[in-house]
Amino acid sequence: MSTGTTTTSAATREATDKATQTPLAPPPVPLRRNWRFQALWAGQAGSTLGLQIIDTAYPLLLLALTGSSTLAAAFGALQIGASVVFGIHGGAVADRYDRRRILIVGDSTRLIACASVPLAMALDRLTVAHSLLVAVVVGATIAYTGPVRLLAVRSVVPPEQLRQALAQDEARMSGAGLIGPPLAGALFGLGRAAPFVGTALTSLLALAVAVLVRFPSRPASPAEDATDTDGTDPTDPTNGTDPTNGTNGTDGTKDADGIKDTGSAKGAALAGHRYLARSALLRPILAVVLLINLAGTAMLLPVMVVLRGQGTSDAAIGLALAGEAVGALVGALLVRRLHRLVGPGVLLLAVSWLTVPMILAPLLPGGPATVFAGLFLVGLGVPTLRVMIDLLVFQQVPDALRGRVIAATMTMFTVGMPAGMVGSGLLLDHLSPAAALGTVAALLAAGLVPATAGRTLRRATWPDRTAA
Repeated sequence: MSTGTTTTSAATREATDKATQTPLAPPPVPLRRNWRFQALWAGQAGSTLGLQIIDTAYPLLLLALTGSSTLAAAFGALQIGASVVFGIHGGAVADRYDRRRILIVGDSTRLIACASVPLAMALDRLTVAHSLLVAVVVGATIAYTGPVRLLAVRSVVPPEQLRQALAQDEARMSGAGLIGPPLAGALFGLGRAAPFVGTALTSLLALAVAVLVRFPSRPASPAEDATDTDGTDPTDPTNGTDPTNGTNGTDGTKDADGIKDTGSAKGAALAGHRYLARSALLRPILAVVLLINLAGTAMLLPVMVVLRGQGTSDAAIGLALAGEAVGALVGALLVRRLHRLVGPGVLLLAVSWLTVPMILAPLLPGGPATVFAGLFLVGLGVPTLRVMIDLLVFQQVPDALRGRVIAATMTMFTVGMPAGMVGSGLLLDHLSPAAALGTVAALLAAGLVPATAGRTLRRATWPDRTAA
């Protein structure tokens, strides 16, 4: 009798345990069937392609209208300048207001601005002032919609699929960089208005996606973020507290200076910059990436001068410079593998030091083929570094602060582009193209020495929650 009772009790307990067990969560939908991600990705791809087209077509148009290379370059300068000026406010807006509405308003504004160009051309009313005003408007919309697009695409993907999603996003960037310039040239050959009609259509696609696709668009309050974090900074292996939190995580309602982060507090717009400045790991990471951007931009003009001096045609120069975009397309397939092999800091240093000799590749025999091969090798590491920034910076920041941190990061990288352009021009005014390339390579190497000698980057590890 006792045995039977014991057996019955054990069976009852087993049945009770099975009944009270929490069912396992279903596996996430494969990324290719995640229609919200794919739709948002398509909208972002259209937006990026449109920017690539307009960045190429506008200088061609202004050069044809005025014959002035200064005015042709002014479009890019004003667009970048507007992105930098409005960048701080754009990040604060993304953290304070409904992000989907920001995207709709920004895309609508850009659509109107871009559509005004072919309309003015049809009415024979296009002026230089109109064109430059469009540059400012487009740059401003980038400042407001850029952080929101990054947040939107990532908000509809589960953490375990994040690297795969980011790799696909890198294919968008690289594909647009590869297709955009030649497509702009081909459209411009069909008619001066054609590239701007194409840009307006891509803006319409981006707007349609923003209207139709819903995503988590309300920024989380600081209190909500506080329930999901223990107050430590996962991006900083050198300490156990969050350097961006004035109370070491004890009060999630305070920002990087320990003040209430309501979005309207004085200085709250700069909280993203303070977050980056206070992280012992993010400071050297962003500094190294900024150096790479500076060097990469500064080398382009000397490379073109070298190739032109060798008698290379304009079409061949364009194909040679496409090497980086082709390399980045291939590199997008290597992201997860490279992330498994080495830590983020070692990976960053390896790609950075590889860039140094590649800057000198145009001086070797082979002409455009050598340039293409060198840029291809550099481009292989670009997607890996972009995904690294996303994993270490954007995904580790409390949602209430994320828009400002993304905007601060984008501003830092954007500032490096005009600085590199100006620097290369100054170098070519006083040095030969070969000496200019040698100077750029030497300056990059000198800037990498402190980061390589320090332990912070070499000891950095990937965040556990995004480990593949």
